[in-house]
Amino acid sequence: MADNEFRAGRAWRFLLGAAAFVIVIAGMKAADTIVIPFLVSLFAAVLCGPPVFWLSRKGLPQWLAMVVVAAAIMGVGLGMAAVVGNSINGFMLQLPAYQARLQELIAATIAWLNQQGVSLTGQLLRDVADPAGIMAMLALLASGLGALVANTLFILLTVIFMLIEASGFPAKLRAALGEAHSIELPDFSRFAASLQHYLVIKTWMSLATGVGAALWVALLGVDFPVLWGLLAFLLNYVPNIGSILAAVPPVLLAMLQYGVKSALLVTLGYVVLNVVFGSVIETRLMGRGVGLSTLVVFLSLVFWGWVLGPVGLLLSIPLTMAAKILLETSDDTRWMAILLGPPLHEAGGARGENAKQTPARDSSTAPKASD
Repeated sequence: MADNEFRAGRAWRFLLGAAAFVIVIAGMKAADTIVIPFLVSLFAAVLCGPPVFWLSRKGLPQWLAMVVVAAAIMGVGLGMAAVVGNSINGFMLQLPAYQARLQELIAATIAWLNQQGVSLTGQLLRDVADPAGIMAMLALLASGLGALVANTLFILLTVIFMLIEASGFPAKLRAALGEAHSIELPDFSRFAASLQHYLVIKTWMSLATGVGAALWVALLGVDFPVLWGLLAFLLNYVPNIGSILAAVPPVLLAMLQYGVKSALLVTLGYVVLNVVFGSVIETRLMGRGVGLSTLVVFLSLVFWGWVLGPVGLLLSIPLTMAAKILLETSDDTRWMAILLGPPLHEAGGARGENAKQTPARDSSTAPKASD
């Protein structure tokens, strides 16, 4: 009897949790105009937190450390907004000319195939490579970046206020819950350390990839190299398909401007960049990966992309990692965290490596009580 009641209680808790999850996701999707800038600000604050604490430990007053980091954030953010805004405006002005050039290229391809004895109707090729659809995709990517740039000031202010709040949050938490209860809370220091470890490495690798891509396409004379470098930087956060999507616009544009040879050179450069930074350097620094199975990585892209749009693709892995770490903190939900993780033989190796690395990382990245 007691066993049946226990199982019924677990079933009810699961159903209530699932219902709450659906309500939260529906609310996030309905309020995405507010949720997206807030999430971007949150992860930006996670990245900017270590410099503030590092400057404080070096003897700089807390307020001065905040001013230095805030000034750096505002300088980088506003400079990026100006450069990207100009690039997006220029690209949108040139879009009709690119569409016309793509139409000419398709017509020339049809004529060449007919000369080789391959009977192909123009409508069939246009259905396969619809120029309006391809350029609409590029316009959508550009407009998505533009929307993010439009919220730059709001994101910068939110990051600054989050950093100010973070400095006193541990003390407020202890005062509110007491020392006896604070140790029963989810392991926030491990959560912050894991998230910072992933975001810092991914950001540096994405920055290197973006700078390399911009320099390469500029060397080849492709229009708007800064825009394609920024696109490579952002989409490098999207695992598996991000690097492919980032290469499509500059390769297509190189073909429209200079022909197939230039497009192949652009493709070669992107392949080299992603092999060197993504497959070699990032793998060495990241260790065994992000602690998620390959299927979960793909499904998280689909899910968060549906909930939050293009920005959800960029934040899919950090959000899923955060959910997995939180699920690990409860006995009732730990089984979900196990299912989200990699195969058990890989997870065992990852835990062994993390066990060696975690103490040093926690001591350097987690804020001290004095912070």
